[in-house]
Amino acid sequence: MRNKPSKPQPLFEAVNWNRPDDAYTKMFWDQNVRQFWVDEEIPLADDKLPWMTLRAEEKRVYEHVLGALTLLDTEQGSVGMPLLSQHMESAQVRAVMGFMGAMEHMHAKSYSSIFSTLCTSTRIEEIFEWVRHNRLLQEKLALVHEHYCNIWGQKSLYLALCTSVFLESYLFYSGFFYPLFLAGQGKLVNSGEIINLIIRDESIHGVYVGLLAQQVFERFSHRAQLEVRQEALGILERLERLEARYTAELYAPIGLEEQVTRFCRYNADKALMNLGLEPYFGVGEEQVNPVVLGGLRTETKNHDFFSTKGNGYVKAIRVEPLRDEDFVF
Repeated sequence: MRNKPSKPQPLFEAVNWNRPDDAYTKMFWDQNVRQFWVDEEIPLADDKLPWMTLRAEEKRVYEHVLGALTLLDTEQGSVGMPLLSQHMESAQVRAVMGFMGAMEHMHAKSYSSIFSTLCTSTRIEEIFEWVRHNRLLQEKLALVHEHYCNIWGQKSLYLALCTSVFLESYLFYSGFFYPLFLAGQGKLVNSGEIINLIIRDESIHGVYVGLLAQQVFERFSHRAQLEVRQEALGILERLERLEARYTAELYAPIGLEEQVTRFCRYNADKALMNLGLEPYFGVGEEQVNPVVLGGLRTETKNHDFFSTKGNGYVKAIRVEPLRDEDFVF
C-alpha cells in the first residue's frame, strides 16, 4: 500500500523590523510606544470632592458614558483588532495592531479605575447591568461586531476596516464629550486627563487603520470603489441613526443633546477623512462647544507634579549609564 504524499509544511516567518514593509508602520509603532501609559499613573483620588458636587442626574450621565466606553473598548481590544490583524499580510502591521489592541484593554481598565474611585461596588454593578441591557448601545455594538466577524474577502475586509475607524474616530466621542465638558470647567480634571490620554491613542489608531483601509481601497477597480464607498457610507448612516437616538436618550435630561450630536457629527467627518473620503455632515469647528473642542487637542499639556500627570509625560525608553565625561561642563 502506497503512502499518500504528505503536504509540504508551511514556512513560518519571523517579523523583521530591519526591512520596512511600508513607509509608515514603523513610525506608528514608535508613536504607540512613546504614548504608552497606565491608569495607575493618574491620581484619581483628587476627583472625589468635585464628584460630590454634581447633581444625581449629572453623575448618572457620567457613569453611563464611561460604562458605554468600556463596552466599546472591550470589543475593539478583544474582537476588532485581533480579527482585523489576522487579515493583514504584513507581520509588522499585525504587531502594531496587536499593540493598539492591548491599549484598548488599558482604556477599558482605566474606566474601572475611575469607577472604583468615585462609585460604590453596588453602583458599579448597576452601571454594568445598564450597559448589558441598553438596547441602542447593544445595537450599535452588534452592527460593529457583525462586520468584524464576517471578513471573507477584500470588500468585506475594507468595510470592516472602515467600521473600525468609525468606532475609534466617531462612536467613542459621544462618551468623550461629557468628561471633556466637565474637565474644561475644572471638574473631575484627573479623570478628564485619562480621557485625553485615551483620545491621543484613538487619534493614531483611527489614522493608522484608515491608511490600511485606503491601501485595500486602491486595489479595487473604479466601479468597485464607487460601490464600496457607498456601502461604507451606508454603515456610517446606520450608526448615525442609532447614535442620534442614543445621544437623545442619554443627554437630553441634562440639556446637552444638541451639543453632543454636533460634536459626534464633527468627529464622524474626521473619521471619513481618515479613510480618505469626503466629509458627510459638514460640521465645522465653530459649531462645536469650544470647551470640549479644546479637550480634543492632543498637544503636550504641562502640569505640576502635584496635580495631574499631563499628556506630555513620556516613559524613558533609551536609558544610558552615566559616565565621568557627563560631569565635565
